[in-house]
Amino acid sequence: MPKALKLATGSLAVGLLVLLIKTLAWWLTGSVALLSDALESIVNVATAVAALVALRIAAAPADADHPFGHHKAEYFSAVMEGVLIVIAAILILREAWGAWQAPQPMTEPGLGLALVAVASVINGAWAFVLVRRGRALRSPALVADGQHLWADVVTSAGVSVGLLGALVTGWHWLDPLMAAAVAVHILWSGWQVVRGSVGGLMDESVPDTDLEQMRTVISEHAEGAVEAHDLRARHAGQATFVEFHLVVPGEMSVDSAHDICDRVEAALKAAFEGCRITIHVEPEHKAKHSGIVVL
Repeated sequence: MPKALKLATGSLAVGLLVLLIKTLAWWLTGSVALLSDALESIVNVATAVAALVALRIAAAPADADHPFGHHKAEYFSAVMEGVLIVIAAILILREAWGAWQAPQPMTEPGLGLALVAVASVINGAWAFVLVRRGRALRSPALVADGQHLWADVVTSAGVSVGLLGALVTGWHWLDPLMAAAVAVHILWSGWQVVRGSVGGLMDESVPDTDLEQMRTVISEHAEGAVEAHDLRARHAGQATFVEFHLVVPGEMSVDSAHDICDRVEAALKAAFEGCRITIHVEPEHKAKHSGIVVL
């Protein structure tokens, strides 16, 4: 099983465990803030399933209907996660409004908060793994899942602080107030996830640092060519699509030009895992004298 799929399967298992712990905390305390925390964990489970399905689709090889592959399936998973976050926030606000109108004291608050702390440690550790490995594998679905889990850790911490304040002061209205704050926070995290995914769906360019590294690689490995220009690159899930024009001397043979292309492609693939490269070879009179200088 590919590494990304293993991580997505692990996310589903972690999400189910954390959901069980937080649901137990809510059941013991009757806190609407802890209910909101548990509702967010339901979203975590749903998005873990979506990420797993998307990664399976993205791993499928190119076919006649999808000649460039299925890599963008991961972005749809991240967008779906953002939508589910918005739905969860609306449900939380509804519960918070009801509790604000009739605030109730909590039962077994100490045990409930201890369970939330355990769930947060599990979520935090797994969020760190997902973001770090997701970036290494260039998986938008895994990174989005990890970022949402970290947002969940932050909201759990805020809920715990608010509930401790309610216990110390006796202000039971702090419970629904914290639930509303959770809703606002996860709405913001949902917007961040969706915004990042839209860039991928719209074929946003790779970061300037990556483009600069590509220019350096081409410059250092295209010996024999005149120049390279019109470099473009974009991410699509775990794949990176790169294309540019390579200008060669007019008297150069096709075999020699092909050897240069092979050398440059090998260097780019070594520097950028999952690279898909298209090179358009042009004669010397097509040079623009404003592109990549070949060393």
